[in-house]
Amino acid sequence: MIAEESFIPYVGKIIDIRKETSDVKSFRVVGLDGKKLFHHIPGQCAMLIVPGVGESMISITSSPTVEEYQEFSIKRCGCVTTWLHNAEPGQEIAVRGPIGNGFPVDTVFKGKDILVIAGGIGVAPVHCVVDYMLANRSDYGKIQVIYGARSKQDLVKLDQIQTEWMNAPNTEINLTIDRAEDGWDGHVGFVPPYVTELNPDTSMTVIMCGPPILIHMSLDNLKKLGFKDTQIFTTMEMRMKCGIGKCGRCNIGDQFVCKDGPVFSFDQLGALPPEY
Repeated sequence: MIAEESFIPYVGKIIDIRKETSDVKSFRVVGLDGKKLFHHIPGQCAMLIVPGVGESMISITSSPTVEEYQEFSIKRCGCVTTWLHNAEPGQEIAVRGPIGNGFPVDTVFKGKDILVIAGGIGVAPVHCVVDYMLANRSDYGKIQVIYGARSKQDLVKLDQIQTEWMNAPNTEINLTIDRAEDGWDGHVGFVPPYVTELNPDTSMTVIMCGPPILIHMSLDNLKKLGFKDTQIFTTMEMRMKCGIGKCGRCNIGDQFVCKDGPVFSFDQLGALPPEY
C-alpha cells in the first residue's frame, strides 16, 4: 500500500555524489534538517522532482539500515537524470516517497537461501536488498549474487561488492562481463547462460532485476533448472509513472505497478495479461 505521506514531496538536499561508471552516479540525499527523509523497505522507490525540468521514478539503492540518508544510483538517460548528473553537493531537489510495496524481506525471504540475479543498472534495486540481508545476516541463509555488465567499468558499486559482499559470511558473488578485456580475470559471458552454468540450488528464492531480455532469458533458464514461478521475484519500477495510481499508465490488467507493485512474483505476473 502507498503511504499517505508519499503524496506530498519532501524538500531534500544532495550531500554527496559518487561516480560509479561513465554514465551512473550515486546521490546521497537528506532532508533540510540534515536527517533521513523517510523510512523505506528494500525495493521501494521515490519520485525525484526537479522543478522546471521534470520528475523521474528511481529505486532507492541504500538499505533501510542506513540511518543517515537515502541513496539513489542513477543512470544518465534523460532530461531529469542528465540534470542530476550535472548537479553538485548542496543542490536541493524534491523527493516524493516511499512508493510501492518492496520485497518481502521480513516475511517470504526470511530464513531462506537467496539468489540475486542482476544486469547493469538493474543492480540498484537489489543492492538495497543485499545490504539489508547482510546487515541482518542471521535472518537469512546463503546469499548468492550473479551480476553482469558490458564491461568491468560498467559494474555498478564494484568496489563495495569486492570489499564487503565478497567477504561476507555464507555469501557467494559471481561477476561476469560481456566480452574479455585486459585486467579482468573473472568470468566472461552473458548472465542467463552463466546462471545455467552455475546451476544454483533449486530450493533458493530468486530476485531478478535488469534489462527485459536478461529477465526473460534468465527466467527460462531457471525454469529449465527446476525453479518455480512462486520462487522468483522481480521489480517493475520502470513502468511506474505518477506513483499514486491516478494516471493509469502502469497498469497490467487490473494491477497497478505503483500501488500493487513494483515487486511481483512470477506466479502473480502469470495471472495477468502478457503486457510486461
